[in-house]
Amino acid sequence: MPVFIWKGKNSYGDKRSGQYEANDVAAVNSYLKKLRITPTSVKAKPKDILAGIGFFQPKVTGRDVVIFTRQLSTMIDAGLPLVQSLEILANQQENPTLKKVLREIKADVETGTTFAEAMKRHPQVFDNLFCNMIEAGEIGGILDTILGRLAGFMEKSMNLKKKVKGAFTYPVICLCISVVILGVILIFVVPTFEKMFKDFNAALPIPTQIVVSMSRFVQTKILYMIGILVALVFAFKKYYKTDAGNRRIDALSLKTPVFGDLILKVAVAKFTRTLGTMMQSGVPILDALKVVGRTAGNRVIETAVFRVAESISEGRSIAEPLEETGVFPNMVVQMISVGEATGALDAMLSKIADFYDDEVDQAVDNLTAMIEPFMMVFLGGMVGALVVAMYLPIFQMGKVV
Repeated sequence: MPVFIWKGKNSYGDKRSGQYEANDVAAVNSYLKKLRITPTSVKAKPKDILAGIGFFQPKVTGRDVVIFTRQLSTMIDAGLPLVQSLEILANQQENPTLKKVLREIKADVETGTTFAEAMKRHPQVFDNLFCNMIEAGEIGGILDTILGRLAGFMEKSMNLKKKVKGAFTYPVICLCISVVILGVILIFVVPTFEKMFKDFNAALPIPTQIVVSMSRFVQTKILYMIGILVALVFAFKKYYKTDAGNRRIDALSLKTPVFGDLILKVAVAKFTRTLGTMMQSGVPILDALKVVGRTAGNRVIETAVFRVAESISEGRSIAEPLEETGVFPNMVVQMISVGEATGALDAMLSKIADFYDDEVDQAVDNLTAMIEPFMMVFLGGMVGALVVAMYLPIFQMGKVV
C-alpha cells in the first residue's frame, strides 16, 4: 500500500503535516476530514531504493520503544481503541522499521490476534519480558497501567545500562589512547633518534637499546600484531557463544577485582527491578522468574534464578533457594524473606532495586575516581620512561664532551 505525504491546516488555522498509508488520495482526504484538517497538499512519498534491504534499515532503539509505550499508555487511558491507537502511532512514527512493525501488529490485532501474540512475532523489537507483561495486562484488563509500568521500568533499565557503559568507557578510551601514543612514539619518533645515535659510534645504554629493539619489532611485526589481536577477539567471541565458555567467562567476570562487585550490583538491581515489575503487573511468579532468568545478562545469575524457580515449583519459598545459590548478597535474601512474610514481596523488590541503583551510582563514581589517577600515572610513566630512554645517550655525550 502506498504512503502519502500530506500538508494542511486544522480548524484553528495551524499548519499540520504527516504521512498516511492509503490506497489513493481520496482515502487520505477522507482520513484528514475525520481529523478536521483541510489538506493543502497530498503527494505520494518517493520510493526508497534501500527500503527492501534490511541491512540498511535503522534499528529500533530502546528509546523508540519507551516513547511508543508511553504514548500508547496515554491513548488507551484516554479511552481510544487499541487498533486506532496503533494506527495513529504508526502514522506519526519516524523510524521506518518500527513503523512497519506497528502496522503489522495492527493488522494482526484486526484479524483477532491478541496484542501480546502479535508482539511476540517481532522479538527483535519486543522482548519476552515486554510480551509477557502485555499479556498479563490484557488478561487483567489493565493494559494502560501495565504500559505505564513498562515505560517506567524500561527508562530505569536504560539509565542503569548508561551508567555501566560510562564506567567501562573511560578506562577503555584511556587504554586506547595509551596504545596509540606508544605506537606513534615507537613507529615514528624512535627511528629518528636511532639514526642520530648511529653517528655517535658508541654503545647505547641498556634502556635505549630496549626501546630501539621494541621499535624495530613493532615496525616489522605491526601487521602480524594486528592480525593476532583480531584473531583473539574473534576467538573470544566464538568461545563466549559456547555454553561452557559463556558460563566460565560470566563466572570470572563476577570474581574480577573492582569490576566484579559492580557487575554483581547491576545484576541484582536488574533482577529485583524486573521481578518486582512483573509481579506488580500480575504475572505468576514462576513465569516471571523464567523470564527474569533469560534476561539476566549473566549466566551465573541465570542459573541461580532457574534453580530458584525449580525450588518454588516444589513448594519452597523464594528466600531459601536464593540463599542456597550463594550468588545474591545476604541483605537481598533477608529483605526478600521479610517481603514474603508480610505479603509485600513486589514492593520489597522495588525497594531493593532502588537501593542497588544508588549502589551502582556510588560504585561507578568510586571506579572513575580510582581509575583516573591510575591512568594518568600510567600514561605519564610510560611516556616519561620512553623520553628518558631516548635522551640517555645525549646526556652521556654531554658528559664525554
